[in-house]
Order: sequence, then structure tokens, then C-alpha cells
Amino acid sequence: MQSICRCPWCGSDPLYMAYHDDQWGVPLHGDSNLFEMLTLEGAQAGLSWLTILRKREGYRRAFEGFDIQRVAAFTDDDTAILLADAGIIRNRLKVASTITNARATLEIQSRYGSLDRYLWNFVDGVPVRNHWQTMAEIPARTPLSDTMSKELKRNGFRFVGSTICYAFMQATGMVNDHLTGCFCYNKPMHK
Repeated sequence: MQSICRCPWCGSDPLYMAYHDDQWGVPLHGDSNLFEMLTLEGAQAGLSWLTILRKREGYRRAFEGFDIQRVAAFTDDDTAILLADAGIIRNRLKVASTITNARATLEIQSRYGSLDRYLWNFVDGVPVRNHWQTMAEIPARTPLSDTMSKELKRNGFRFVGSTICYAFMQATGMVNDHLTGCFCYNKPMHK
């Protein structure tokens, strides 16, 4: 039996492989879905993505299923509860940024109609398809992620540096960075 070829970053952990196979690089839409990924990518800063994947359900519970309006209404009391929740990364700045980003998302929605429309506009609504053959070729950031980062910061978002934005773009399928030898590279990329 021939084994399938995957991007090597997902290793052999079943959770990581499932994420690689079924989610990473697949175009993701919907404001709460995109808000979730922006939150998780910010939470990942300085940590492994596998750590975040293992806490994903904890994040969904703690942040009310990533209901943007509910998170935007969180108070200092809610923050204190979150900082005691072992189901998430208990970093004060990261928790505060999620609440700040929910409030910034409400502003984006009022100005652009949706977070989805605003974010996907950075790639003109069409995924960027790269042709990397090795992991060493994949950049950590690009001029496009620099632009997204700058615009998100200008609109009040936090934990949205260029590297985080590029990882977000990869994760949400705005950029297809599966290696050309990966079985997902030519998979139909739609949800």
C-alpha cells in the first residue's frame, strides 16, 4: 500500500494530519469562522500550532462559539474568568486582543458589510495558488500579508503582525501553500 504524501509540517500526529488534510488551505468563509481563525493564529504566536489545535474546543467554549457580538461585549469580569480557563492560552494580552478584535470586527462589518468580504478582498476573492516544492521555499510573510497586517492594525486589530496574517491566509485558503508533491495540492479547494 502506497502512503500518501503530505506537507511535512503536519508530522504524524492524527489531529495535525486531519487539520492538514481537511482544513488547512481550504477557502474558509463566514465572519465567525474567520474571526475564530484570526483568534487562533494570534494565540499561536510563540507556540506550536498543534498546541492551539489541542485547545481549539476550549477556545470555542470560552469565546461563545466565536459569536462576535457576544465576545465584543465581554467585560473585565469575563476576562478574569478567561484567564483562569485552562482550556485556552491564558495570556492576558492574547485574551484582551480577542475582545478588542471582536469590537474591531463589528466596525468592519458596519463599514464593509462583513469581515468575510473585507478579508477576502485582500486576494480579490480568489485564492493565491503558489507552487512551492520544498518547505524552505515557503515565506513566513509576503508583501500581501504586510498590507493585510497594516490595514488590520489601522482598523484597531491586535496580534495581527505580518507573519500571523500570512499564517491566517494559509489556514483559511486565501493562499494555497500545500507543496506541489502533497496530495492536497490538486484537491478541489472548496467548502
